[in-house]
Amino acid sequence: MESTAQARYIRLSPRKIDQVLMLVRGKSVANALFTLRLLAKRSRPVVEKTIESAFANAGKSNDPTKWYIAQAWVGSAPTMKRMRAHAMGRGSTIRHRSAHLTVILTDQKKKRKGN
Repeated sequence: MESTAQARYIRLSPRKIDQVLMLVRGKSVANALFTLRLLAKRSRPVVEKTIESAFANAGKSNDPTKWYIAQAWVGSAPTMKRMRAHAMGRGSTIRHRSAHLTVILTDQKKKRKGN
């Protein structure tokens, strides 16, 4: 059985969110949430909330140690473009990036290819 949650239009760079996702991919939900609580990154609350939402979508009375993060990815969302004044009458663009986050949980542990 699978459970999915999405967080859209997050005002953080996709690269910064992906750094946090690399730490929790393939782990159990309980282990991933424990790992995230020890992390000091700005994208941590968004990832934590999305994992908790996917776990809540799985149904009631489930054990978080039996659910695993099967897939977690982040993609780019629309970028806000702003101008900043520079020397000699020129301007440069500032890009405020945003992201879409998707987390898929499963109740079956992923088997390694070699085993």
